[in-house]
Amino acid sequence: MSDDRASQGSFTARLLGSVGELPAGEWDALTDGTNPFVSHAFLTAMEQSRSVGARSGWTPVPIVIDGPDGRLAAALPAYLKDHSQGEYVFDHAWADAWHRAGGAYYPKLQIAVPFTPATGPRLLTPHPELAPALLRAAETLCRENGLSSAHATFIEPEQVSAFEDAGWLMREDIQFHWENRGYASFDDFLEALSSRKRKDLRKERAKAQEGVEIRSFTGAAIEEAHWDAFWDFYQDTGARKWGRPYLTREAFSVLGETMADKVLLVMAFIEGEAVAGALNFIGGEALYGRYWGARIDKPFLHFELCYYQAIDAAIALGLARVEAGAQGGHKLARGYEPVRTVSAHYIVHEGLRAAIADYLEQERAGIALDQMSLGAHSPFRKGED
Repeated sequence: MSDDRASQGSFTARLLGSVGELPAGEWDALTDGTNPFVSHAFLTAMEQSRSVGARSGWTPVPIVIDGPDGRLAAALPAYLKDHSQGEYVFDHAWADAWHRAGGAYYPKLQIAVPFTPATGPRLLTPHPELAPALLRAAETLCRENGLSSAHATFIEPEQVSAFEDAGWLMREDIQFHWENRGYASFDDFLEALSSRKRKDLRKERAKAQEGVEIRSFTGAAIEEAHWDAFWDFYQDTGARKWGRPYLTREAFSVLGETMADKVLLVMAFIEGEAVAGALNFIGGEALYGRYWGARIDKPFLHFELCYYQAIDAAIALGLARVEAGAQGGHKLARGYEPVRTVSAHYIVHEGLRAAIADYLEQERAGIALDQMSLGAHSPFRKGED
């Protein structure tokens, strides 16, 4: 694919082959630094470790806009995709329908953080007026290079209107996030729950912690031995859920070298041997739960490491919320509440676009009903106690 260049007034849009081609300082200056996943360190860790590129089906093609001074002014973290794996917003049915109609759905353009269902900025720029130019550049890339579509997933709420104004199709889903309402401790959080749920969570934590030592590591305290153990956990979970792990072993070492201060690794030990672990990333406003795995089957250990330890950490760090990843209605009973997530879709072919628009209208109604139903089952107190 060519190094497409397009003039946007006194700005120039161009296509690169990797985020690593750009200076870290220039890329990171495009955001406020609160989201670790759009950082130069995280995105280049995916490139350096060969988790993207090569035969992964994720080919980096960041779209950038240079200002009149030649410095980076805006960017889209973008990838050419020849499949729909690792996105967490499912469009397999769209692809199948288009192939049955004789069209080629792949390759497509994915504006996202690979393998990361965490809400964040997708239009990276301190200049909001450049948002339309970024989206026009993505649309032009699709039209001029035979791509079926472009998809921006897990868009932060403040940027949704830019995609709506550009006429992209909007899609909604539900995740479960824990909100810190000024809690001083985990017990303080429990007091906000109904008495039955409060007792249930205390019992779960006690059973999970029985006979287990739980330790948290961040920064320089994370050693290669910890990553070796976590890699085993991750491989097992990945093989069962996705068929193959998305990240390479090297990815964890690179993340440990370049952004260990943004990593929180929670591990369980029995007689000094690591038996389970959960990987989190620390943002400026949220703690993001990403991966988990275990060598043993111990009741409630998953909830303890992934949800309750994350709440403990968020309270200690003064963070506003915990985002515990995609799906999982079981999170509701653990104090994680349903929130809306949004994606945007640019479809080149008018017929396919019309069909998807009809589908999304019906899907939106179902999602709204689901969110209402889930909210009614909140574990928080409703006047009793």
